[in-house]
Amino acid sequence: MKIITILCRPGTMNNYAYLLIDEKTGTSAVVDPSEAAPVIAACQQHDTRPAYILNTHHHFDHTDGNLEVKQFFKAKVIGHDADAGRIPGIDLPLKDGDTFSLGASQAQIISVDGHTLGHILWYFPGSKAVFTGDMLFNLCIGGIFEGTPDQMWQSVQKLKALPDDTLFYPGHEYTLYGAREALYFSHNAPEVVAYLDNARHRLEQDLPAGPITLEIEKKCNPYLSASTKEEFLQRLQH
Repeated sequence: MKIITILCRPGTMNNYAYLLIDEKTGTSAVVDPSEAAPVIAACQQHDTRPAYILNTHHHFDHTDGNLEVKQFFKAKVIGHDADAGRIPGIDLPLKDGDTFSLGASQAQIISVDGHTLGHILWYFPGSKAVFTGDMLFNLCIGGIFEGTPDQMWQSVQKLKALPDDTLFYPGHEYTLYGAREALYFSHNAPEVVAYLDNARHRLEQDLPAGPITLEIEKKCNPYLSASTKEEFLQRLQH
């Protein structure tokens, strides 16, 4: 599966949408179109008409482009059934454990309550890719707006159970935001310093910091590296 990163709302929220193209069939989809114009432009640049819009959660900065992109391409909107009343234009609600086929590429739906109730991961095991929305960012995690710290802990465990070679694609560019606590909790560990050096180099070239493998993220992200729930909760409160 080909994955194209699309920067939306630059300079304000630095959202990432993603264009996914199944290379066997040409079927494509867009993940979390926060605004329509850059998403439509990217689809036209890659000569594809997305059949689907895949949402991770209902927040406006992940769904504001839904209706315009849906109308422009006649795409179907897909999200968690718990968000059926909150995701604009939703056509197909899915549940935890469901699968979804994008051409020959199959996704697994994983519920990760915490940031919101009804947040999901779109995990494509065959492509070794997971789209984490606002659950996981580079070196940090999403704020807990609707769920509880315990739910977020459980969600982090689900994410950590995925294979180490899985690449994760977050919903925002927050790497430098997470740098301070990553350095603090790791005591300036060499792997975290190297992570940040690489991220800064990429960002200076107007490239996203990622994708990063979960193996590296588990070592460098202070919320993923917490070995117990108590340690995780203490880091949340820091």
